Amino acid sequence: MRDMYESPLNKRYASKEMLELFSPNRKFKTWRALWIALAEAEKELGLDITDEQIDELKLHKDNINYELAEKIEKETRHDVMSHVHAYGAQCEKAKGIIHLGATSCYVGDNTDIIIYSEALKLIKNKVLSVIIKLSRFAEKYKDLPTLGFTHYQPAQLVTVGKRACLWIMDLLLDIEELDFVIDNLRLLGNKGTTGTQASFLSLFNGDHEKVKTLEKLIAEKVGFSGVMPVSGQTYSRKQDSRILNVLSAIAQSAYKFSNDMRLLANLKEMEEPFEKKQIGSSAMAYKRNPMRSERISSLARYVIVDALNPAITASTQWFERTLDDSANKRISIPEAFLAVDSILNIYNNISDGIVVYPKIIRKRILEELPFMATENILMEAVKQNGDRQELHERIRVHSMDAAKVVKEEGRPNDLIERIANDPLFNINIEKLNDVLAPENYIGRSKEQVEEFLSEQVFPLLKKNNAKEINVELMA
Repeated sequence: MRDMYESPLNKRYASKEMLELFSPNRKFKTWRALWIALAEAEKELGLDITDEQIDELKLHKDNINYELAEKIEKETRHDVMSHVHAYGAQCEKAKGIIHLGATSCYVGDNTDIIIYSEALKLIKNKVLSVIIKLSRFAEKYKDLPTLGFTHYQPAQLVTVGKRACLWIMDLLLDIEELDFVIDNLRLLGNKGTTGTQASFLSLFNGDHEKVKTLEKLIAEKVGFSGVMPVSGQTYSRKQDSRILNVLSAIAQSAYKFSNDMRLLANLKEMEEPFEKKQIGSSAMAYKRNPMRSERISSLARYVIVDALNPAITASTQWFERTLDDSANKRISIPEAFLAVDSILNIYNNISDGIVVYPKIIRKRILEELPFMATENILMEAVKQNGDRQELHERIRVHSMDAAKVVKEEGRPNDLIERIANDPLFNINIEKLNDVLAPENYIGRSKEQVEEFLSEQVFPLLKKNNAKEINVELMA
């Protein structure tokens, strides 16, 4: 509806897969799956529940009568009970055993963890996809020299591929955290109003073992092995904070990449993909703004700040339960997932089509390399029987003069010509050009790329059954 606000994350950025995970349909269908799991487990442990009742629940598990649920909620002001009654209206025989012994958090908290688990796995797959694309890029450009920067000032040469490995390394750290969070997600289980399981203990006539088994059975039925060993009415909200922390970490990695791309675009050394009919600026038609990278930066900033929400919520919960988490949680966690999903969609798009301009890169190297190569030139001159201290002073003077020419007069760096024309050095221009070959100044960049990909990246991708691995790179 054009006359109502709609979140840009929904309308413009997030994928259909992620939007579906956080949709009302997924939420309420999971509620019903949990009610079925509860009824099945209770029946298996001896409660008076029939197969006919469970079959009736299963028959209507995906056919949610939203209009009735919404009508009841307006009267009761309780979302869970409105769906209990709506489900019961479809299940005449089973309505009396729906939600038996449970609290609202049984469906609310357990559903959240089930959905967060699926969302984290989707995020992980997209991070792996970015790693694959960047790995191909790193392999392709592993030996292309480029000017390094420290403090955004020209520094020792690296290679384009080696720089890409820095982006990949950040993502590998994120995968480690993702694996930890995914592997350690725990359901709330069925803990009752204050976490004591008193209602279930009553249902099973004081049989503690059956109450414990009930929880295990429910978890297994919905695909989990772990539940919170102790809790209040809700699972510890630190679990939400842990989830947002890993989403923030991914946003940080993408933010760093996007900033580097924006700086490289300004230098005209590298660009993100630019469509044939894409418009860079409404006023300046010649511009090729790095809009995708800027969008990553913008969304990443949102996620990093959003991670404070569950941190504050976790720290301000009172005793066994307060409700000041609910409204915040409904917004902050889904939107963090949607934003990171959006970030990774863009990151995948950029990393699949990064444009490199080798001639511009080489031109910038040659503007700065003469200063960096002075030590090598000094050694060559000493080999020609020159005096090291005298030559060092002469290079210092020539360097200062050349820098003045570049900075104050705007002319090209003429340091090499000055040295070639200085008889004290006894080195011709051809020899100096050999000394200035950029490949001589990249250290182990090429080897580091090869070792990093073969020893760290490809084993990780293989472990995760990443189908898009380039077989040639694995050789």
